[in-house]
Amino acid sequence: MNSPAPTRARFVVLCFAVTLAIITYVDRVCISQAAPAMQEEMGLSKVEMGYAFTAFGWAYALFEIPGGWLGDRIGPRKVLMRVVSMWSIFTIATGWAWNLVSLVICRFLFGVGEAGCFPNLTKAFTLWFHASERVKAQGIMWLSARWGGAFTPLLVGWMLAGGDGRPGLGLHYKWVFLIFGVLGVVWAVLFYGWFRDHPHDHPSVNAAELALIGETDRVGTGHAMPWGKLVTSRTVWMLWAQYFFMSYAWYFYITWFPTYLKEQFTTLSEIERALLACVPLFFGGLGCFISGFVSTPLEKRLGGRSRSRRVIGIVGLSAAGLLMLISTQLNMPLLSVLAVGLASFGNDLTLPCSWGACMEVGGRYTGALAGSMNMVGNAGGAIAPMVVPLILAATNNNWMINMFLFAGAYFLAAACWAFIDSDHRLHD
Repeated sequence: MNSPAPTRARFVVLCFAVTLAIITYVDRVCISQAAPAMQEEMGLSKVEMGYAFTAFGWAYALFEIPGGWLGDRIGPRKVLMRVVSMWSIFTIATGWAWNLVSLVICRFLFGVGEAGCFPNLTKAFTLWFHASERVKAQGIMWLSARWGGAFTPLLVGWMLAGGDGRPGLGLHYKWVFLIFGVLGVVWAVLFYGWFRDHPHDHPSVNAAELALIGETDRVGTGHAMPWGKLVTSRTVWMLWAQYFFMSYAWYFYITWFPTYLKEQFTTLSEIERALLACVPLFFGGLGCFISGFVSTPLEKRLGGRSRSRRVIGIVGLSAAGLLMLISTQLNMPLLSVLAVGLASFGNDLTLPCSWGACMEVGGRYTGALAGSMNMVGNAGGAIAPMVVPLILAATNNNWMINMFLFAGAYFLAAACWAFIDSDHRLHD
C-alpha cells in the first residue's frame, strides 16, 4: 500500500511570507514617492523630511532585537499578528500627519511595528522548512519584497496623478496610505487564523510533510536573550558589520533616489523618473532570487555552505561598490541608473546569504540573531537619510560625495564576509 503524498502546507507559509514582504515594502517605500507632496503641504525642507525618514530607521533598528526575541519566546504567530496590525495603523496615520512632529511620531511608531517582521518570518522558516529549503525560501521572499518596493513608485505615482490631464486616480496621498494600511490589517487577520507556530500542530500537515521538514526547535525554549553568545562570536560581529554597511548604501534606493533622479537628470519627465525609480529594487529582487537558487549548487562546487556564502558576499558587494562608482561617470540617465540597478543586484545577491547565515548560526536563537543583525543594519539605514541632505547642504547640492560614500560602504561590507563562518553555531 502506497503511503500518502506529502502535504504542501509549508508553501502556504511561504505565500503568507511573500504577501507580507510585499506589503512591508509597499508601506515603507510609498512615502518616498509621496514626499514632494507632503513637503509642500506641510512646508517641510529636505532636512526636515530626512527627520521623518530617519525616525522610521531608528525605530526599526532599535526594536529589531525585542521583536526577534519575542518570536523566540512566544512564537511568530502572535508576534506577527500584533506587529502587522500596529504598523498598518500607523501607515494610515502617516497620511493624516499635519506637521513635522506628528509625522516623525507616526513614522517612528510605524518603524516599531515593522521591526518585528523579518526576524519572525525567518523564525517561521526555521520551524516550517528543512535546512536545504530555507535559503530558497528567503530568496523568494526577498524577491517579492524588493519587487513590491520596486513597483510602488509607479503604483503610488498613478494613484496620486490625475485631475490635470494625466492618467491616474487623482487621490490625495492620505487615501493612498489608508488603502495600504487596510491591506496589512486584512493580512494579519487571515494569517492569525491559519498559521500555527509548529507544523506538528497544524491540521493540514501530514506525517510525510513532517518527515520532509525534519526536526526543528519548538518556540518557547531559551527565553533569555543570548547576549553572551552573540557578543563573543566573531561571525556574529561580522554579520552585524556587513549588514550595517550594506544597509547604509541600500537605504538610498528607498529614500533619496527619486530626488537624486530629479536633480541630476533635469530633462526627465515625471513618468520617466517614476520608471527609473523602480530599477534598483527590480534588479535587487532578481539578485535575491538568483542567490537563493545558486547557493546549493555553489555549495556543492566549493565544498561547503560557509564557503558559498562567503564567495557570494564578497563578489556581490565588491561588484556593488564598483558599479556605484561607475554610475557617477555616466552622463546618460538610462546607463547611470542601470549601473545603480546592477549595484543593487550585487547588494541583494548577499541578502539571502545574510539571513540564511542567521538561521544556520542561530538555531533556536534565530529570532534573536536575525533581530540583532537587522537592528545594526538599520542603524546604518537610519544614518544615511540624514547624512545625505547634510552633505548636499555642505557641498552646494553635489551628489558625488554621497555616491562615493555608498561605494565605500559596499567595499567595507564585502571585507566583512571574509571573516564570516556560517558553520559556527550559537547553540549546542
